Amino acid sequence: MLQDDDVEAVQKLSQAYRRVTDELGKVIVGQQHVIEELLVAMFARGHCLLVGVPGLAKTLLIRTLADTLSLKFSRIQFTPDLMPADITGTEVIQEDKLSGSREFRFIEGPIFGNIILADEINRTPPKTQAALLEAMQEHQVTVGGTRHRLAEPFFVLATQNPIEQEGTYPLPEAQLDRFMFNIFVDYPSEDEEFQIVKRTTAPIEHQLTASLAAPEILQLQEIVRKVPVADHVTRYALRFTRLTRRDHEEVPKFIRDYVSWGAGPRASQYLVLGAKARAVLHGRYYASCDDVRAVARPVLRHRIMTNFNAEAEGVKADDIIQKLIDVIPAADEEAVARGKLPEVFKSADAG
Repeated sequence: MLQDDDVEAVQKLSQAYRRVTDELGKVIVGQQHVIEELLVAMFARGHCLLVGVPGLAKTLLIRTLADTLSLKFSRIQFTPDLMPADITGTEVIQEDKLSGSREFRFIEGPIFGNIILADEINRTPPKTQAALLEAMQEHQVTVGGTRHRLAEPFFVLATQNPIEQEGTYPLPEAQLDRFMFNIFVDYPSEDEEFQIVKRTTAPIEHQLTASLAAPEILQLQEIVRKVPVADHVTRYALRFTRLTRRDHEEVPKFIRDYVSWGAGPRASQYLVLGAKARAVLHGRYYASCDDVRAVARPVLRHRIMTNFNAEAEGVKADDIIQKLIDVIPAADEEAVARGKLPEVFKSADAG
C-alpha cells in the first residue's frame, strides 16, 4: 500500500513525467503513445522493442529520452559481424612493468550503461543476440566466470525494421519474451509530417533540460510496485493472457482459428505492472481496467504467435487483442449487466 510519503512522491513524479514529455516534444513531433509506452515500461523496470520503418525517429527518440533523464547512454549498432564480447566486454592481459607479473583485466563493453540502444537488433546472429539475455533478465553479465553487476536503472531499448528481412535474423521467442513492450511506431499524420519537415530543414537547435536523475527513477520504480490493484483488475489482466492459450477450455473460437501459441505468465505480470506504472504517471494511486486495456497491445502483440490461417486472412496479433478487449468484461458490474460473468470473476464476486 502507498504511504503518505509515497502519495506525495507520486504527485511529484507525475509532474516530472509531464516535464519529460514536454522536453521530448521539443525534438520529437507527435508519437505521444510511443513516448507514454516507453516511459511506462521504463518505470516498471521493463525493456522495449520499437518496431517501425526507417525514418520514424526511433533512434532519435531514445537518444533524446536519455538526455532528458540524466542517464548514461550507450548505442550499439547491431551488424552481422558483431560478437558477444563487443557488447559485454572482454578480458585482456595486463602486465605490471615493475614486477613483470601479468593478470587479466576486464574492460567493460557498451552494455555497461543505463539506457542501451540496441539499434537494428535483428541484424546480428542469434549468438550475439543471446549476449543480451543475461543482462536483460539478471542485470548482470558473466565474463570469464566472474559476474559483473550493471548500473541501475538499466533499460534495453531495441529497434527493428519490420519490412526489410534480407540479411536479418528474427529474434527467438525466448528473447522476445524478455521485452516488456513491443511498441509499434507508425507513420506521422500530415500535420505532424509538416512540422517534422519544417524543424529538420531549418538551423534550429533545441536545448534540453534534464528532468529526472537515476535516484528519482529508482524511487518511482519502487512506488510502482506499491500501487494497489483490486482483485478484479488482476483477474481481468489474467483473463487476457489465459484466453490466448488455445488449449484452454474457455477460449473463444477466433483464438482456436488464428493462434498457434499464446502468452505465458510473464505477460500477466507485465499487464499488471504496466497498469500500475501508467496509473502513477497519470497521477493516480491505483490501477484500473482502463490501464490494463491501455497496455494490452504492447504487452501481448509479440507474445501471440498466429498460425497460417491468420496469415492467409490478414489477421494480425493486434486484431486478436482487440477482439479480446471486446469480449472480456471490464468489471464485475459490467459482467453482471451483460449476463456474462465468467467463472474467473465469480470467486472475487462471492468474496
